[in-house]
Amino acid sequence: MTVETESPSNAEVELLSFRLAEQEYSVDIMSVREIRSWTRATPLPHAPAHVRGVINLRGTVLPVVDLSTRLGMPPVEGDARNVIIVVQVGGQSAGLLVDAVSDILALPRSALQAPPELAADTAHNFIEALTIVEGRMIRVLDLGAVLPNGTLEAA
Repeated sequence: MTVETESPSNAEVELLSFRLAEQEYSVDIMSVREIRSWTRATPLPHAPAHVRGVINLRGTVLPVVDLSTRLGMPPVEGDARNVIIVVQVGGQSAGLLVDAVSDILALPRSALQAPPELAADTAHNFIEALTIVEGRMIRVLDLGAVLPNGTLEAA
């Protein structure tokens, strides 16, 4: 058993970065289960607008969320260039449809900054932190807010 001697602010966090339109986002890599190529989802009646549908993931029905729509942007087209990032949050699994995966980033926690308070920004609630890597602004998503319990269930 090892004891972590680093202070929490200097501990590293690993992020999987990806693109949505011309913007870069990331999620904690510990939430990522796999990255899959685009698979057409089967639509569900009465599902929220951001739920593309479901796919078969090795015998398990997996809901697919169009992350662009969820964040208030135009929907992802859904073609061979796109990927589905399979994530797990609080025992709930979902696929996030994104334009493309960019990189795996290892950053000290101190490099993450809280987003500014902007009352008119509805997507703000989904952003946990911001960081700058090689001159690029990368948003760190709060998966718990993006995929709250019940969001993926058909209404």
